[in-house]
Amino acid sequence: MKRLLLNHLRPYRIQAVFVVLLVLVQALANLYLPDLNAQIINNGVARGDTAYIARMGGFMLVVSLVVAVCSISAVYLSSRIAMGVGRDIRGTLFRKVESFSQAEVNRFGTPSLINRNTNDVQQVQMLVAVGLTMMLMAPIMGVGGVIMALRQDVPLSALLAVVVPLMLVVIVFLVRRAVPLFRTMQVRLDRINQVMRETLAGIRVIRAFVRTRHEEQRFEEANLALMDTGLRVTKLFAIMMPTLFGIMNLSTVAIMYFGGQRVASGEMPIGNLTAFIAYVMQILISVMMATMMMAMVPRAAAS
Repeated sequence: MKRLLLNHLRPYRIQAVFVVLLVLVQALANLYLPDLNAQIINNGVARGDTAYIARMGGFMLVVSLVVAVCSISAVYLSSRIAMGVGRDIRGTLFRKVESFSQAEVNRFGTPSLINRNTNDVQQVQMLVAVGLTMMLMAPIMGVGGVIMALRQDVPLSALLAVVVPLMLVVIVFLVRRAVPLFRTMQVRLDRINQVMRETLAGIRVIRAFVRTRHEEQRFEEANLALMDTGLRVTKLFAIMMPTLFGIMNLSTVAIMYFGGQRVASGEMPIGNLTAFIAYVMQILISVMMATMMMAMVPRAAAS
């Protein structure tokens, strides 16, 4: 899959570079906003300096607009690239299938070939669209969030050494269980296409020999098998998201408790505590973004 993507992304490399730059600016601006908020609280609110608050608030508004413009532009460009890559892959697959001998067509199967050119290409398109933005955003936000959190308060940052590995353990455990299920889903989706195609091709014969009930049963079996696998995947990710949100909420409570003690003792300004909480949320969100990518990559790879 890696070679396939690289070959078909090559014509869009200039647009991809622009997406990377836009995502980079967006991520850096996002990381700067909590620090600006901390400065407003520490230097403006605490001292009652309304002029400083208005000036820095206006600057925050400008930074927020930069984030919005970069985000919209990056999503637009990445979507265009993904649609173009999908179109090119479909064209390549179609031309390749046209060159197949009858033996090769029989070996792969018509339902499988149709599935490759429709559903599978769509999975790759989604991976490209999300990957160009989220795959770059997640590590920048994660690493940048850790650095900025350390700038706010080093002792309180020790909580990250517990929270982040705990989230990663949950993610890796569940994703490893999901990967084989994605491959099974692919096989069962091919089976549904095969049954449907055979039924449509032989509809007159089926009716002539009164085999309609039998064909309905075949389709029902294939349909239930796909539903069962899909439910198992859904259950895994249904467990994952509440667990991750629970860890995030517990980490916020711990930060408020220990950070509140440091603020009360004068070891940490209140503005730094608010910024620290924001950076921890950014770090944890980046981990969740990586989770989404880890869920999409096996699905696309199975395709």
